[in-house]
Amino acid sequence: MTAVEINGRDLAQEIKDEMKVEVEELNRKGIYPKLTVVLVGDDPASKSYVKGKKKASAETGIESELIELPVSTTETELLSLLNKLNNDNSIHGILVQLPLPDHINEQKVIETISPKKDVDGFHPINIGHMMTGNDTFLPCTPHGIITMLKSRNLQIESKHAVVIGRSNIVGKPVGQLLLNENATVTYCHSKTKNLQHYTKQADILIVAVGRPNVINQTHLKEGAIVIDVGVNRLEDGSLTGDVDFDSAKEIASYITPVPRGVGPMTITMLLKNTIKAAKGMTR
Repeated sequence: MTAVEINGRDLAQEIKDEMKVEVEELNRKGIYPKLTVVLVGDDPASKSYVKGKKKASAETGIESELIELPVSTTETELLSLLNKLNNDNSIHGILVQLPLPDHINEQKVIETISPKKDVDGFHPINIGHMMTGNDTFLPCTPHGIITMLKSRNLQIESKHAVVIGRSNIVGKPVGQLLLNENATVTYCHSKTKNLQHYTKQADILIVAVGRPNVINQTHLKEGAIVIDVGVNRLEDGSLTGDVDFDSAKEIASYITPVPRGVGPMTITMLLKNTIKAAKGMTR
């Protein structure tokens, strides 16, 4: 068996093409979706992510604004700016690029963004709605993963999904979204003993640990669906995931590559949330 690739880049482009038409229709009604991204400091990875978001916004016709602040910006100054953006009705989505400098409390920042403009889907109110299965802004990477599975008509209901990783950004919310789709969900993490015992049971395996090639074919059940969330840069400058792709593809039925996998879907779901926010604010 050689696994079928779920190409996130191609799927993201299809969705962006659909969103472009949707944005044009909104424009004709006088609605112009706008995303404001706040970047504190000059972290190279963060700058790269922000650049990708700006490019994707342009492709779909969503207006994007980047506010760059020096690393010396205080927490009070950042929170004051966010309150100002919350009250600006021309802005539909607000995103503060993480991570933030150590002197700024990330949770305070997340909770200051209006839930109605929280297109990252991190605000506790939106997380609460997600937990209870209500309509809300879903965290972008987990939402992208569910969208990728559904794009191939892969059954989630009644399947055993194993999530490796328990971050608030990916691990915890993707497990909840799988549960909302009626999967049976097991979480594994750094304290899990005998990881292979659990991964071997997985019909769907989500790997989000941020360490290169920690999962290979010896961890997999025959025919498993493998979603690799990790993006790790090796010494030679190349990118690899948390899964040993060449090994795993010989056992899995479906697998996401790195790059061209989950990454492009994350930005696409962010734009989808921005359009949703624009519609909500207009109503």
